[in-house]
Amino acid sequence: MSNIAIWNGTSHFTTGSTPFGFYDTDNLFVTESDQVAKWCAQRLGYPLVEVELQPISFYAAFEEAVTTYGNEVYQWKVRENYLSMEGNKITNNFNNALITPNLGTNIRISETYATEAGTGGKVPFYSGSFVMHAGQQDYDLDAILAANGITGSVEIKRVFYEAPPAIVRYFDPYAGTGTGIQSLLESFGFGQMSPGINFLLMPIFFDVMKVQAIEFNDQIRKAAYSFNLVNNQLKIFPIPTANVDGYSMFFEYVKIDERNNVITQTSGSYITNVSNVPYANPNYSSINSIGKQWIRQYTLALVKEMLAYVRGKYSTVPVPGAEITLNQQDLLTDARAEKIALLEQLRAMLDQTSRKTQLEQQAAELDASLKMFTNVPLPIYIF
Repeated sequence: MSNIAIWNGTSHFTTGSTPFGFYDTDNLFVTESDQVAKWCAQRLGYPLVEVELQPISFYAAFEEAVTTYGNEVYQWKVRENYLSMEGNKITNNFNNALITPNLGTNIRISETYATEAGTGGKVPFYSGSFVMHAGQQDYDLDAILAANGITGSVEIKRVFYEAPPAIVRYFDPYAGTGTGIQSLLESFGFGQMSPGINFLLMPIFFDVMKVQAIEFNDQIRKAAYSFNLVNNQLKIFPIPTANVDGYSMFFEYVKIDERNNVITQTSGSYITNVSNVPYANPNYSSINSIGKQWIRQYTLALVKEMLAYVRGKYSTVPVPGAEITLNQQDLLTDARAEKIALLEQLRAMLDQTSRKTQLEQQAAELDASLKMFTNVPLPIYIF
């Protein structure tokens, strides 16, 4: 087997020197690739000891370090802003975009509660009706819908079975009490009575109290208008009498398949999960000095790891009259520990710049400032 050339102290980066070529067109990356390779080799002991790596090994580690840095930063950005990103159209990458928080996803979530409360949402409500018959108290709403061609599971959301509102039984407020005797006691056979009239305008609070009195009268002196709904089997109270025969009762319902439908966008390209949030590899030239130093240190850790694997092929090397033990295990241990420490350091720094942490820090600073200002003597003004 021919001897494979190892690091000789110099290198010259050219397009295609990295495995993926993510940054081969970035002039600063090209310039610093050889500088980082030289720095890593010297940190590993060159020229006092040989470094059994080639320039492309350093370039590959450098490319991986830049990509890892970008992934960590953009993963944090996705975690920080995903609630505002989800549902947006996929356009250009977000690398340098300023993400403005919004309530889009919160509103989509709240709309499901609005549907259940009957106050909004995107699930359509349908209306249906059936004809009541004297003496019939039970009605199968599923069967009624099926007879009208409505198939599939439905859920009844509202039954319109209320007593006539009190206001329709409240006469002209100019006319005395405004209450007709027949409206209040008709259930007992009384009726066709007219109130005394004095044509006195009553105040508004009197109208409110009168409407309330009519409603309390209905609750106490009349049969309660109510219903019981179990599994779309409707039982109405009181039992319909002959004077309601042929009248229709209305209800509202939703189709369960439509309510359970989780798809809200079926066309176009939208952000639906973390895998399609449009973040691309970072532009190395735009990374600040803090990030570049982290990348160099991570590159060194990767180079140590590669060198450890190379030296681990042979634990000892024979020399005239003795053997040399290679430091494969030390390099591997140090490399792994350094990679973990660097990632933890970067993640901690990103967490410290999160929106939540920054707001908490500002609140703490405000509290501290207020406490400090309480010790400032106040001037005394004499008028």
